[in-house]
Amino acid sequence: SSPQLCSPPGASKQDVRQKVWDYLESSGLAEFPRPVHRRIPNFKGSHQACCSIKELDVFNRASEVKVDPDKPLEGVRLAVLQARKTLLVPTPRLRTGLFNRIVPPSGATKEILRICATSQGIKEYSVPVGLDGKAQVDLVVVGSVAVSEKGWRIGKGEGYADMEYAMMVSMGAVQEDTPVITIVHDCQVLDIAEELLGDHDLTVDYILTPTRTIKTNCKRPKPRGIIWHKASYLCYHEMLEKIPILKSLRYREKQAGKDVTLQDEHSDLAKASTPAAENSRPQAATGSAQTGQHHVESDSLSPRLEGSGTITTVYVGNIPPSVRVSELKSALREFHAAPFRLNWQGAQHRAFLDYKDKATAERAVSSLKGLSLGGNTWRVELANNQRNKGQVEINSQK
Repeated sequence: SSPQLCSPPGASKQDVRQKVWDYLESSGLAEFPRPVHRRIPNFKGSHQACCSIKELDVFNRASEVKVDPDKPLEGVRLAVLQARKTLLVPTPRLRTGLFNRIVPPSGATKEILRICATSQGIKEYSVPVGLDGKAQVDLVVVGSVAVSEKGWRIGKGEGYADMEYAMMVSMGAVQEDTPVITIVHDCQVLDIAEELLGDHDLTVDYILTPTRTIKTNCKRPKPRGIIWHKASYLCYHEMLEKIPILKSLRYREKQAGKDVTLQDEHSDLAKASTPAAENSRPQAATGSAQTGQHHVESDSLSPRLEGSGTITTVYVGNIPPSVRVSELKSALREFHAAPFRLNWQGAQHRAFLDYKDKATAERAVSSLKGLSLGGNTWRVELANNQRNKGQVEINSQK
């Protein structure tokens, strides 16, 4: 490990981060964007460290490479594009999905490829890849704040790299033996106490610095997917607001029969569950998707509307032809967004959901946002009500 830094006994992950960030700044090794605190730090020599990836067999054999969007990894993104491999970059903070595929224009010059590797290029030349995008990642490249020669890694503390990896496992995009590489300055390689590592922490197989390539031979198993029972219910709901694709993933795993119960879910949900919504399982309207009929139901997906309150309608669009009304209903129940009336228009790839007040409708929109079923991310928004012989249409006038 680096002579300048060692983590003192009893140091927390945050102590180690602080030490590395302070040292990079005080020694003049920090590069733009600065200060490097609270980031995956960029450092002098990062491009040189990135270039040595081209000498690794695991890189040369890979055809699809996932690289984090951090500044010090720009050289790796460029190397992937120059080698005409598929480059996947996680969506910033996983807000709109899991990955973007960077697709340079045909006949791209060296200069354009260089732009594609930057944060500006990630915005301009990317195509989102949904949960059903069948990504097969051969190599994962992550940034780190600190890493040990044994392959134990400390990130910036927000948990995104660990979460991205766990989500890739759940999607089937990575296998147990998919190699993980990190790029750091020599001073970021230091001893890390094993007790600081949790089951969800991602370990690395190779460390590239400006002066060396370290093969860690790490024996510690990598996360095997999202560890739902370790996630607290409240923390999960906070993550859901930030990472809508998590909802789709949890829903899919539940459909596949996996136990996705959260740590303290039952004690929380016991108080909040509504028996009426759970006990009534409406019969699926089979055939309506195929024949293209409009199909309006006012069943007890949720308790019936009392009196004549104002109705707020939510529009759900971009529904793939393969999805049936029964799947939509079970998703609505799953996300506690059951309407009192559902207007299914499968042939038009859309549905309208009626709620008894605006607040309930807005809650439904926020909990269904980012839902991806059948290969599409659905479009969910409040509809402008326009009642016409019982049909609800979206009003194009703003």
